[in-house]
Amino acid sequence: MKKTKMVLGLSLIAISGLILVAADHVDAPSVTGNAADITDMYTFQGQETNNLVFAVNTQGLLSPNATGAAAFNENVMIEINIDNTGDNVEDLVIQAIRKGDKMYFFGPYAPGATGTSSTIKTSAASGSVAISKYGATAVTSTENGMKFFAGPRDDPFFFDLGQFQAILGGSATAFKNPGTDTFAGSNVLSVVVEVPKTMLGTAASLNVWAETKKKQ
Repeated sequence: MKKTKMVLGLSLIAISGLILVAADHVDAPSVTGNAADITDMYTFQGQETNNLVFAVNTQGLLSPNATGAAAFNENVMIEINIDNTGDNVEDLVIQAIRKGDKMYFFGPYAPGATGTSSTIKTSAASGSVAISKYGATAVTSTENGMKFFAGPRDDPFFFDLGQFQAILGGSATAFKNPGTDTFAGSNVLSVVVEVPKTMLGTAASLNVWAETKKKQ
C-alpha cells in the first residue's frame, strides 16, 4: 500500500459543531494567496438532510484576471479533520490532492497517525472530480455515495472591512445593515465534499478543522 508523507502547512482554521465560525483572509505576504493558504471552512447540512457538506476555500482575494491562472498544487494536500468523540483529536480524515487536471479524494477514514504529519491511505480512495475551469460550468461527480467539486468560486465570505476599521478607530459604533461586502468580486479555489452522515459516526455534534499539508 503506497503512502505519501505530508507535513503541516501554514494555514489552520478550526470550527466546532456544524456551522462556520472562523475565517482568515489576510496573512503574511509569503502565505497569502498560495495553494496552502486557507481562507474559510464551512460545514453544513446538505439539501439531502442525511448528508453533511464540507467546503474548504484557499487562495483568497483572487481578482477575476488572476483566477484563470490560479491552480491547486500537486504537492499540497487539503485535509479535513473530524473529531466525533469530543477530545479535539481527529478520529476521521477526508483528504484531497490534485493530480493533473483532477482532484482525488480519500476517506473519511481513521488516520494511522494524528497531528502535524499525515499519510494517504490509497485503499481509502473515495472518488475524483475534474477540476472546474474559471468561467465554465461547474463540474461535479458522485461516487460511493459522496459528491465532489474542486475549482474556482466567488468568495462567499461577507465582511465590511471599512466599517470594522471605523469601529476600531472610534468613528463608528456598529456595523451597517447591509453594509459593504469588501470581498465582492474576489474569488477563491474551493474543495467541496458531500458525505452521508452515517460515514461520520453517531456523535450528536462534531469538531471539524482543515489543514493544508505539503508533500515531503
